[in-house]
Amino acid sequence: MDDDELLRYSRHILLDEIGIEGQQRLREATALVIGAGGLGSPVALYLGTAGVGELILVDHDTVDLTNLQRQIAHRHDRIGSPKADSARLTLQAIDPALRVRALQRRADAALLDELVPQADVVLDCSDNFATRHAINAACVAHARPLVSGAAIRFDGQIAVYDTRRADAPCYACLFPPDANYEEVACATMGVFAPLVGIVGCVQAAEALKLVAGFGEPLVGRLLMLDARAMEWHEIRTARHPGCAVCGHRPAG
Repeated sequence: MDDDELLRYSRHILLDEIGIEGQQRLREATALVIGAGGLGSPVALYLGTAGVGELILVDHDTVDLTNLQRQIAHRHDRIGSPKADSARLTLQAIDPALRVRALQRRADAALLDELVPQADVVLDCSDNFATRHAINAACVAHARPLVSGAAIRFDGQIAVYDTRRADAPCYACLFPPDANYEEVACATMGVFAPLVGIVGCVQAAEALKLVAGFGEPLVGRLLMLDARAMEWHEIRTARHPGCAVCGHRPAG
């Protein structure tokens, strides 16, 4: 790191858990962020400003007026622009040297099979079960840790799925792909603006911990937030031996 980087990240370097070595690991890392909306905005902003070396942002959608209530990476003058490009502009206004690959693509199985192996950590900031399951399957196949978040109305949840650990579940262990879950969307159900910021910030924190190598990640734990009462609840989880995605796979 040069003198400017040492100064920029000095508040991290002062932390014993991170230090120069941890900050260097962040600098050398690549994070894949799927979704540049409510969750993806704080995720990308905090990963970028914290010093992650490269961000890959994937989102097929464009900025809409209704997004601006909560999607803090976007601006009014970017309505109609691709969300991934808009987030890239915001990040590079903060740090022009930041490497950001912005892809206006759907995160389908083929694209994920290409991108997931390039990442050190994957963050699911999507808003539908089909994409979440596709991301999870790719992360299991390529042995990459997945930081998953979701937010709707006043309810949020966060978990880390890292099947490199022998007892760690994947997303499908908790939410089987053949289960009949009701799909809900912000467009019909609404979402409390700060909720996506809270969940996204926790996702960013978990990703930074994984990459820098400190703390205890949310592996085997599902963290849930009721923002009405501002109460957190935690459920312990384990790998399901009959899971169609990870149950037959050895750790690592």
